[in-house]
Amino acid sequence: MSGRRSTRAGMRRRGTNLPRNAAAAVYTVLSVALATVAAWPVYASGSFLLLVAVSVIVAGAVVGVVSWRRWSGWILAAGLLGAFTVLAVPLAVPSRLTSPLDVLRGLGESFAGIIVAWKDLVTVDLPVGAYRNLLIPALVIFLVGTALTFALATRGDRWAPFAVVGGLGMTGFGLFFGRTSTSAPLSIGSFDLPAPVETFVGLSALLVSVLWLAWRAQDERGRALRRASDVSAVPVGPGRSRADRRRLGLGAGMLVVAVAVTVAVVPAAARDADRQVLRSAAGPERLIAEAVSPLSEYRSMFSDARSDQVLFRVGGTGAEPERIRIATLDAYDGEIFRASGNEGAGFVRLPSTRDAGEGRPVEAEVEIVDLGGIWMPTAGRLASATFEGDRRGLLADRFYYSSDAEAGVQTADGGLVEGDRYRLDAVEPVTDDLATMTPPGAGDGVSGGDNLRRWVQEHASGNDGAALQSLVQMLRQRGYLSHSLAPEGGPTPKWAAGLQGYQLQPSASGHSLARIDRMFERLLEREDDPRAAASGNFVAAVGDDEQFAVATALIAHELGFPARVVVGTRLVSTDAKLSTCEAGECRARDLTAWTEVQGSDGRWAPIDVTPQWEQSPSLEVTQQQDPENVTEVRPDTVQEVVPPEPVQEDNAQNDDPRTDDGVDLAWLWASLRIAGISLLVLLVLFGPFLAVVIAKAVRRRGRRRDADPRTAIAGGWDEYVDAGVDAGRTVPRAPTRREVAEAFATPSGTLLAEGADRAVFSSEQVDSDEVEAFWRIVDEERRTLTRERGFWRRLRAAVSLRSFLRFLAPRPSRRGSPHRDERGKRSTALVERDTT
Repeated sequence: MSGRRSTRAGMRRRGTNLPRNAAAAVYTVLSVALATVAAWPVYASGSFLLLVAVSVIVAGAVVGVVSWRRWSGWILAAGLLGAFTVLAVPLAVPSRLTSPLDVLRGLGESFAGIIVAWKDLVTVDLPVGAYRNLLIPALVIFLVGTALTFALATRGDRWAPFAVVGGLGMTGFGLFFGRTSTSAPLSIGSFDLPAPVETFVGLSALLVSVLWLAWRAQDERGRALRRASDVSAVPVGPGRSRADRRRLGLGAGMLVVAVAVTVAVVPAAARDADRQVLRSAAGPERLIAEAVSPLSEYRSMFSDARSDQVLFRVGGTGAEPERIRIATLDAYDGEIFRASGNEGAGFVRLPSTRDAGEGRPVEAEVEIVDLGGIWMPTAGRLASATFEGDRRGLLADRFYYSSDAEAGVQTADGGLVEGDRYRLDAVEPVTDDLATMTPPGAGDGVSGGDNLRRWVQEHASGNDGAALQSLVQMLRQRGYLSHSLAPEGGPTPKWAAGLQGYQLQPSASGHSLARIDRMFERLLEREDDPRAAASGNFVAAVGDDEQFAVATALIAHELGFPARVVVGTRLVSTDAKLSTCEAGECRARDLTAWTEVQGSDGRWAPIDVTPQWEQSPSLEVTQQQDPENVTEVRPDTVQEVVPPEPVQEDNAQNDDPRTDDGVDLAWLWASLRIAGISLLVLLVLFGPFLAVVIAKAVRRRGRRRDADPRTAIAGGWDEYVDAGVDAGRTVPRAPTRREVAEAFATPSGTLLAEGADRAVFSSEQVDSDEVEAFWRIVDEERRTLTRERGFWRRLRAAVSLRSFLRFLAPRPSRRGSPHRDERGKRSTALVERDTT
């Protein structure tokens, strides 16, 4: 009979592995699916989906073979390494499948990508597709993550719950390496859910993990009960007590509350917050912030020593762009216009190709001659950049591009050098008509001075694009081009040699608010001059593109248009008065600046701001007329007035009433603020430890005050075991209470074990006095366990979580028992003795 019982138990154990393996497979597949959704914005290509599918199949096969053959974890690691070696080039570096030599190079890039591709992934513009070796991190995550999750989920020991680390880790890959912006809000009637994709992925991953852990605990409990039935003649069933139902209800309630908080509170709280991911801290922002603004160096380009120097050459066989953009400056602090590097997605590395949108396709081959610096000439919306020459690899690795600013920077060894060459493929969008644009609202920013505001108010005929166009046209007509401070009558600068009939007028450099405000002050003075209207000459503002681009941006801000300044060159122009590069050679004197304004549709429109130079400002000064009122002249006599001597006052006899302002409580608020901050810091540092201590106290109180005396005694035994586990004692595998007491070796441990067994298994009644006596012994044993160790070890035991993790193990119970589940197993000998 005993042999048949053992055979039946063995068959039952083998049969029960199927549900556990099936649940592990389901949990792993769901985790992979959620991780794929989270990582899709990073790659957004069919190559990524193929990689995920093959990786999951291969990882499952490797885990299955290792588990079937009962091999060690080292064999599993070796199998995954071999799978990575075989799959790396075909799946993650498919561009290297051209020749055997390229396959070897791709294999080297694959193993190097295990270390460096993670950094590259957060610096390349999304989506990266199959660019270079950037699929290597995805291969590592989905191959190794799937294998670890599935292997741990199928285990039957205490390591199984750690499978959720692998599942959540795969999901976190896409969330942390993804976009800096969230998905578009989801509208359901009048309710808007911000970041629906991220919320769904995070919430689903959490729920899947919690549900799998709950099923796993229930399955382990059932297995323990079946093992007890196999070795015992007494049938043991999954009896349910009120405590079990209470725990189930509390768990379900916690899940409902967690879902509600996640869906309602978290997205609403993060509605206006920036999404911080790994790529948020990547990029050349520090170099951009430290670089000198190209607008500040604009005036120096027109010096005699610099104006004829070639900065770069532009060629190509396809359609050439109209403008070459060097830098986009979007931040103004009242002194300098500079590139913030924080607009939109910021500057990121450009993948092999990107969708540049709709527009006119253009191409340009650029050769750097004497430009230097980090600002890299680009054209339109860039689709791809192909570098040539000896530094092509370094230039490709250190090129960053901002799709919102439509500008690029090169950080290779300090920037561009003579001889650097590259090819640009881009799209020039259709330019919006400024007159049809509507302002979306400029928001915060530096406003123009009083004189600029007055000039706009006097001449603006509205606040739309037509009004802005009219103001800019008037400003250019009443301005005068000047690039230097050369005094009148001196030698003609080289930049002015080609301007026929030009009369040199000196102007200061700089584009601060004071410099711009002085321009409009002169405009207002000239407009108030009665002889200006008679002569028709209102020209008064002297400067160049540096000042007029900033002035136009400030005017646009007054009308509600976001504005930025662009420094670059023109290759072609319909206006013959604007400078262009001759035969593709862009010299320093060809450098220009223009303003771009954004309409309500989000698109930017360029505005040329170069002032005219045909009509020189009038040098006349308005004559002041003599006053008509006769001024009375007083006699030339002066009487000396001696001031009275100061009256000596006694401070002690001051009769002025004193005003009692009350008690000054400023010190109290400062003290409360310091105390609050200190308390908050203490809560952050020690709050988790305090929470553990409180949780243990609540657990101990609940066990002691249980209404069922038998359950209260069983809870006392649990408290004794928890104290021993937190103190570092080892609990034997599948022990009886006596074996636990012998392992702990405390004075009254055996007495507690006998009392707990008698209360649980005996049919005798248990009263409250026995419960109090039992718990007194438990308290003494707890003190004994803590006194055996030093202060720091006692403190460590007080905040230990080992006793909470202990309950992840199965807890068998007796069928039909009126009390809650029995902790511990009865030995086979005891069961056989009872049945006889």
